[in-house]
Amino acid sequence: MNLAIELDREDDGRRIAEAVELPGVMRYGLTPNQAIGKAERLAIEVVADRTAQGEPPSSSLGVSFTIPDEQLARVG
Repeated sequence: MNLAIELDREDDGRRIAEAVELPGVMRYGLTPNQAIGKAERLAIEVVADRTAQGEPPSSSLGVSFTIPDEQLARVG
């Protein structure tokens, strides 16, 4: 399972990171790295919970994250 993390910047300066493939998995941070880390942790918790419930295929246990360079440059 490869999860894309989208980054954005709120009007108040906070960063928000969202794991696009997992609806509702989004977290705020004061920096891009903080928001990304929080979103990654939440995504792992969601995948672990779904695994415990028998929802995802076994192939989803190899989770990796990608963050497009242009998004890091845009919100950094």
